[in-house]
Amino acid sequence: MSSTVDLFDKCLAFEDAKRVQAAGVYPFFRPIESTIGSSVVTHGKRRVMIGSNNYLGLTHHPRVQASAKRAIDRFGTGCTGSRFLNGNLVLHEELEERLAAFLNKEACLVFSTGFLSNQGAISAIMGRNDVIYSDRENHASIIEGTRVAVGDTLKFKHNNMEDLERVLETSRSKYEGALIVADGVFSMSGDIFNLPRAVELAEKYRCRLYIDDAHSIGVLGPKGQGTEFHFNLSNKVDLLMGTFSKSFASIGGFIAGSKDVIHYIKHKSRPFMFSAAMPPAAAATVLECLNIVEEEPEHLENLWKNARKMSKGLVEMGYNTLNSQTPVIPLLIGDDFMAFSFTQKLYEHGVFATPVVRPAVPEGCALIRTSYMASHTDQDLDYVLGVLNDLGKAYEIIGNRDREQQLAELAHTHFGVATV
Repeated sequence: MSSTVDLFDKCLAFEDAKRVQAAGVYPFFRPIESTIGSSVVTHGKRRVMIGSNNYLGLTHHPRVQASAKRAIDRFGTGCTGSRFLNGNLVLHEELEERLAAFLNKEACLVFSTGFLSNQGAISAIMGRNDVIYSDRENHASIIEGTRVAVGDTLKFKHNNMEDLERVLETSRSKYEGALIVADGVFSMSGDIFNLPRAVELAEKYRCRLYIDDAHSIGVLGPKGQGTEFHFNLSNKVDLLMGTFSKSFASIGGFIAGSKDVIHYIKHKSRPFMFSAAMPPAAAATVLECLNIVEEEPEHLENLWKNARKMSKGLVEMGYNTLNSQTPVIPLLIGDDFMAFSFTQKLYEHGVFATPVVRPAVPEGCALIRTSYMASHTDQDLDYVLGVLNDLGKAYEIIGNRDREQQLAELAHTHFGVATV
């Protein structure tokens, strides 16, 4: 029977973003004209950036920029093919060796993006009789990886090891292989996965452990080596994923683990085999960032100094930060439209931040996601604190005991954060 529904009807009916645009509070696709340290110029005005993942502030480091330029001079601007065939550079292989050593893993495989790393690795290793145990707040790239993978995916409550064990206990015997998958640092809430307990459960229930360290590499651990090193559990994670689009000032991603598993993924992962390789300048950028991470520890020290300052200041004002322990510090707002409006007012006052609304968070739990960099100055941060203090009071996000209690209850119900 023929249908009268046009494929594009859903596009014509999509009004959500248009309504936000019409209200003058649309916070997406803001054109950045230039970047200057920890600030950006947009619509002709300098604004302090507190929505970036450039944690170590290395995008403008002279050594990093020089390394990228040398790579273009030597290799050109792109590889024009997949690494599997004609796009495999010595830079890629050097980067894999350096990363494996940095992370204390046997081997590493570099992908074109972090998204492809998760999608490609998870889908490659899962079989029809296998199961994935996935944290409910895992990044979209992990979710896409589980959708592409054959086999089943079972979810457990966010960072809740009791619920993970409940799911394991009731289902593990039904499957052959099993993989526990979680972010090391969750990109929206900023909390750290309970890796020590997850390691125990993986061993108890014969599971492999996969950690997405996109927001942990360059951030957690004494030298920025990620979640394993933060907990002093080196080599307890079977597969470690990371990205270069954050602390390493570039684009791309990687999977690190045992030689045999990486060799398998290298020859079985379609997203790896059929994607063009990381551009030469991008790979060279990461290599130089690795050098700087190892030689200039002051960047990591500054990052944490700034993160501690902002966390202390925001909590003292009365903001609910979901007890974040990392440089990702969310501000719980509640209503989606209020989050858009709040973000727009920040923008007008010279602060660039990003809202997070449903479906990325539960309905009624909209956030302003703030994140901090090593390159932020005290002047930058003091200015941001002043603006957030004024706007928080104007919107009654802070300074209103009833509202603060409502937000605390939301945090407890939806994010598992203890009420205070």
